[in-house]
Amino acid sequence: MSLKSDKSKALLERRKNVVANGVGVFNTATVQEAKGAIITDEDGNELIDFAGGIGVVNAGHCPDPVVKAIKEQADKYLHTSFNVVTYEPYIKLCEELCKILPHGEETKVMLVSTGAEAVENAIKIARQATKRQGVLCFTEAYHGRTLMAMSLTSKVDYKFDCGPFAPEVYRIPFPNFYRDSKGRALDEFVKDSLQNLHASGKNLIDPKSLAAVIIEPIQGEGGFNSVPQKYFEGLREFCDQHGIMLIADEIQSGFARTGHWASWQHYKVQPDLSTYAKSMGSGLPIAAVLGKAKVMDAAAPGTIGGTYIGSPIACVASLATIQYMKDIKLNDRGKEVGEIVMSRFEKIKKECPEVGDVRGLGAMNIIEFVKNGDPQQPDGALCSAIVKGCAENGLIVISAGAYKNMIRILSPLVITNEQLNKGLDILEQQIKTKIKN
Repeated sequence: MSLKSDKSKALLERRKNVVANGVGVFNTATVQEAKGAIITDEDGNELIDFAGGIGVVNAGHCPDPVVKAIKEQADKYLHTSFNVVTYEPYIKLCEELCKILPHGEETKVMLVSTGAEAVENAIKIARQATKRQGVLCFTEAYHGRTLMAMSLTSKVDYKFDCGPFAPEVYRIPFPNFYRDSKGRALDEFVKDSLQNLHASGKNLIDPKSLAAVIIEPIQGEGGFNSVPQKYFEGLREFCDQHGIMLIADEIQSGFARTGHWASWQHYKVQPDLSTYAKSMGSGLPIAAVLGKAKVMDAAAPGTIGGTYIGSPIACVASLATIQYMKDIKLNDRGKEVGEIVMSRFEKIKKECPEVGDVRGLGAMNIIEFVKNGDPQQPDGALCSAIVKGCAENGLIVISAGAYKNMIRILSPLVITNEQLNKGLDILEQQIKTKIKN
């Protein structure tokens, strides 16, 4: 396939001239229009979108009910600041979130604009609720790029020369079964990992000094590593034992991506606090912290929030998104998409020894490339070549992992089976072509 690229190249060249180099370029695609799972670039080429704006458009690009809600709200008012003037869309969205994501008998919510803000505020709430300062996080974690969020983020490439970082942040290994099991059965691996968790109370930080443990039940940037069921249960018990707040970061894994509103609902492990953003608003900047009411109310008035704590435009977009997801049964569709992707990934893995692992939950799927079948030898160069080859052939994909050796699938869940299989055909062809070369 040969794509026209003159206008796209010109736009990317203009980007180089005026946009700071530190702003990442994960893919060289451009866009003049997007609908559903298709992006039309500046040259008129139609591209199948397997990136979904980094997991932001689970309900598709420009879903009609969401666009309609945005237009109607724009005619009423754009901003008053919820701190100053209370508006109904904020309250209605909080009520809806409490219904679909209940945290025990009573749940409360705060809205902000971005995932990183949600993480920052969740930590502040946990600290006020416990009167402690320490925060425990995990290797391979990604929680954002603001000060506390960046301190919690594991990937060093996102943090060059950005210190000093927030104090009282402690990190232990995420229970990555594929990479670290070293021949152990899952139960034995989990038992050892939980022993390491408890040992951290002797060689890392006193658990009585910990305000929170924050975990992505399914890691995003880290490579779609799912926390083992028994480890998550053991982590909940550890937090209960020591009076620690358990925070589930669901920013990439939420809103139908895994077949539930949140991945913790698969595990039936109740966090004290949880954070959301991305597909919550179909592309508008909206995020949330949810938690048990008594925990949320531990934050003193004025200590959390900001000027843009739930824009009315973003609130109506989120409400319309959630209703649209319900109407088209997007949680069920997430499971269907995941089954199709994983079936193809398993086939590719059998045929290509360069594929070390394929994994995922629902439609949060990843294919990992390694050398010599060794999980300790990531092949980022091969992965980069595949991403580039896909872009040249009409498919937008992005990588993940500390070594960028994994391709993650975050396609809009409204993608048709025809579009999905066509995209998987391109991906499979590029994998096999780049391996031969």
